[in-house]
Amino acid sequence: MRRGISVAAVIGALALSVTACGGGGDSKSDGAKAANDPGSVSGTITWWDTSDATNEAPAFKKLVKDFEAKYPKIKVDYVNVPFDQAQQKFKTAASTGKGAPDVLRSDVGWTPGFAQLGYLKDLTGTPALDKSDDFLPGPLKNAAYQGKTYGVPQVTDTLGLLYNKELFQKAGVDKAPTTWQEVKDAAAKIKERTGADGIGLSPDSYYSLPFLYGEKSDMVDAEKKKITISSAASRKGIETAVDLVKSGAAPKPAGTDGYNVLKTDFKNGKLAMLVDGPWATKEIFGGDAYKSRDNLGIAPVPAGSTGTAGAPVGGHNLVVYAGSKNFDASYLFAQFMTGAAQQEQVSNEIGVLPTRTSAYTKAVLADPVRSAFHAALDKAHPRPPIPQGGDLFTEWLQHYTKILTLKEEPKEGLDATAKAWQSSLLKDYGIQE
Repeated sequence: MRRGISVAAVIGALALSVTACGGGGDSKSDGAKAANDPGSVSGTITWWDTSDATNEAPAFKKLVKDFEAKYPKIKVDYVNVPFDQAQQKFKTAASTGKGAPDVLRSDVGWTPGFAQLGYLKDLTGTPALDKSDDFLPGPLKNAAYQGKTYGVPQVTDTLGLLYNKELFQKAGVDKAPTTWQEVKDAAAKIKERTGADGIGLSPDSYYSLPFLYGEKSDMVDAEKKKITISSAASRKGIETAVDLVKSGAAPKPAGTDGYNVLKTDFKNGKLAMLVDGPWATKEIFGGDAYKSRDNLGIAPVPAGSTGTAGAPVGGHNLVVYAGSKNFDASYLFAQFMTGAAQQEQVSNEIGVLPTRTSAYTKAVLADPVRSAFHAALDKAHPRPPIPQGGDLFTEWLQHYTKILTLKEEPKEGLDATAKAWQSSLLKDYGIQE
């Protein structure tokens, strides 16, 4: 056990001794009141929603109002926290015991780390995990750490290759590319025959994973305790991404904000392909190129040189702060927001993928987008099941952005990332060559 873990445990214990931002209600954590007499539960809880403020949050705000109508004695203070700020903001609040929310919409990659630090309530056996056997196995596994469940799966996702069918037809490309080489070839035809650019690649480090998986690699090998981000296989994958940019198949992104420009070009028909998830489709359908929803094609992410294709399993859990002063209200809120009816409602409204089997109704699966991504989940690649999983992307983001914008060589950036992880996050890991 590393020295840092014991320090984290102390910080977590301190956090639990301080009053959380929720008020009123009963501080008992067994959930008996919520389970046996939910109508009597009262008080105020705070929810930090990390969904996109423009395209997703309005749907979740509606559910909050529905929850308050069902439980009129409970008040929910809704706060939309930018996703890229939420992880550190929650850590700071939980470690100091000042301002942490009762419930957080946590990325699946953050949940094990927060649990290890002692910031989350174990939800095993509580009303928050109502009908747990209805959850898809993957999302439920992503909500667990060391045999205990610390999150309630709210939405799940993976990445796919989105493409403009009309541009493909005009360019004479008769099917979606299945390899990155085919992407490169298709981009050249599309540019020559339509004037549109090829594929948009996000400089966000999360979007680098399909290139690693395509070479049968990953960021780390948790079983062997090896950092694999700088291995020969990983380097080959990242060099494939760089080649798409250098060849002109992918427009060079303008830093971390460049993906929004690429997404705008895609939805307006100036870009033929985009690697993205189901959360992006609502915005895309608002573009000129997709006034007919049928024009959007969705295929699995392309394979690398190994013939293997893979995309990461993503999504979000609702987690309860271990220092909450209103566990019963928090449990009821997490239960309601992840109920099958609520998941179906949100899925139909903004296109996200449910985590409950029963939420995949005929109405949900009738939509080609959700049906395509639901099928893609069967082959999605799990994220590293380690507490540091969510933190790995922070250091890698700095280097992957430089690499994809051609400001840093792949080997240089990958080696620097591996060394930084070993010196701070993964001190007991070796580096695979």
